Amino acid sequence: MTDTPASRTPARKPKASFTTLGNRQLSPATLMMGHGYDPVLSEGSLKPPIFLTSTFAFASAAEGKRFFEGITGKRPGGAEGLVYSRFNGPNQQILEGRLALWDGAEESLVFSSGMSAIATLLLAVCSKGDVIVHSGPLYAATEGFIAKTMARFGIGYVDFPAGATQPEIEAALAKGNELAASQGGKVALVYLESPANPTNALVDVEAVTAARDGLAQDAPIAIDNTFLGPLWQQPIRQGADIVVYSLTKYAGGHSDLVAGGLSGAKKFMDPIRMLRNTMGTICDPNTAWMLLRSLETIELRMTRAGENAAKVCAWLKAHPKVEGLGYLGDIADARQQDIFDRHCTGAGSTFSLFIKGGEAESFAFLDALKIAKLAVSLGGTETLASHPASMTHLSVPDARKAALGITDNLVRISIGIENADDLIADFEQALSAV
Repeated sequence: MTDTPASRTPARKPKASFTTLGNRQLSPATLMMGHGYDPVLSEGSLKPPIFLTSTFAFASAAEGKRFFEGITGKRPGGAEGLVYSRFNGPNQQILEGRLALWDGAEESLVFSSGMSAIATLLLAVCSKGDVIVHSGPLYAATEGFIAKTMARFGIGYVDFPAGATQPEIEAALAKGNELAASQGGKVALVYLESPANPTNALVDVEAVTAARDGLAQDAPIAIDNTFLGPLWQQPIRQGADIVVYSLTKYAGGHSDLVAGGLSGAKKFMDPIRMLRNTMGTICDPNTAWMLLRSLETIELRMTRAGENAAKVCAWLKAHPKVEGLGYLGDIADARQQDIFDRHCTGAGSTFSLFIKGGEAESFAFLDALKIAKLAVSLGGTETLASHPASMTHLSVPDARKAALGITDNLVRISIGIENADDLIADFEQALSAV
């Protein structure tokens, strides 16, 4: 018999991937090398090919009907097979399976960007008259989307500071309930960002969960875990329902792609998936393939960057032109330290550097950098530096920025995997220009 692709393919679906070996639960770092992929189905290719196709052929009309019943929700259980690239694809499905492993989640979904993930989440969960209760600060685009775009659909919001105590969170939820009642809706979502961008302020997810359970039981808790996840924080363990990522950052890790992700229980992912199918906000196959590559080294990259950040921050702390650091490895506030101890396993590699002076001094420092690149974003292999007040958070009103601690002397640093001593030398010469 001729060895054709058809004769070599025993089934249309890959064999179930194993996550245990004997009595041992395998680490996500190990499972990133092959989970969800069967080389037999792709001519023995060790790595998944990029499936650049807009549509998928059905074996029969009955199969096509069954697949569409799953995609459209007419039949419970979700997609049973590949249908159309706006809905699903091999690269995306493998990626979603591996991302879910890191978060300890039942399912994950991947999107064309972090903001498309957030927008799809908000639109899927909220209805007219509903209220979103969120921590602050948030990434400026997220905060703007809630305050401006969602408001156009009659959806309100109430916010509380990232470091709020449980009574303060309960007060925000009570205010949210009052606002929702006046609008004929409900508190539909509690949305968090921890650590917050760009201040690194931590949210007490356990306190939020306890407050939610008492005052807004039907509202899922979603948390943007981009700064520490998935290596140094798994918020589902503290009671969060949905974990949000800009996969552009640490998950992608090479500053060469844009993507987003959501992880959580199937009951939360299903309605979001249905809206993603309609809107077409799914990640493309090439980007999904690149993320599969990146997830294989995420533990190595994040560990090295974290070690570098600890060394760099120890040096910066003592510099006479540095007013302070917003670094999770050196927290001055006792409550923030308590949250860190309960929620986090590492300090990360992104931090706030407060330079003595204001915008002029910050700009002088940024313009003098040689190794570190003056660019927004974070979590790449290279060190990046930016000025949030005039860049990523420029659209935030001045009064709001002042209340959130986004000052003109705040520079956000994302440490990469270069040699730490070289980075220190770069910061030393750049600070000399201030």
